[in-house]
Amino acid sequence: MKKVLKLCLIILYSYAKIKKYGGVTVFYYISGKLVHKTDAFAVIDAGGVGYKLYSTRVSLENLGDIGESARLYTYMNLKTASDLCVLYGFSTMEELNIFEMIVGVSGIGAKTAVNLLSNVSPSKFALCVVTNDAKYLSAHTPGLGPKGAQRIILELKDKFKGVDLQEIPGEEIFSPEAQEPDEAVSALVVLGYSAQEAKAALKGVSGSLEEMIKAGLKNLMKG
Repeated sequence: MKKVLKLCLIILYSYAKIKKYGGVTVFYYISGKLVHKTDAFAVIDAGGVGYKLYSTRVSLENLGDIGESARLYTYMNLKTASDLCVLYGFSTMEELNIFEMIVGVSGIGAKTAVNLLSNVSPSKFALCVVTNDAKYLSAHTPGLGPKGAQRIILELKDKFKGVDLQEIPGEEIFSPEAQEPDEAVSALVVLGYSAQEAKAALKGVSGSLEEMIKAGLKNLMKG
């Protein structure tokens, strides 16, 4: 394993900007020319070396056309069982940060984290954690069951303490289930309001789940 890690460090050192956190060297990003792209990974040519980076659907879509310059913020995953060094890349630091949170959850691997972020945006993920919406996460993430989704929420909930739901960007697309008024009521109850208060605050409110929660919170703060 030490030889594999050393080889990875030597290969990447010249072409990847590095940062140090607590004495541990990690690769910050890889920048170069996009030479190949599939629905699962991209290949970036940096200094004559082609780096294969697995990524989410969103990050891959955000990359330009073949031949254009590209940059992906990286996460290096060392698989101890097979002694493989696998690179993951993300178009934004926000997505990378969420990815690192998810793979830090016990029993959740990088593949599941990629599947999750390919179908759930960082802002939607944050909302699911804050509102304890494990059902949405498991329903929209291939390979993630209800127990795994609940474990993600349980282990990450403290990291999202103090997050103002009104500051979380809304999503353009929602499932019909997420638009039900009962879901918004449940979300407000999770935040500490009574069911009666939540229903009163949501009276006459419509729209997506995020819009309903934001409107409900605004009404509760007024009165």
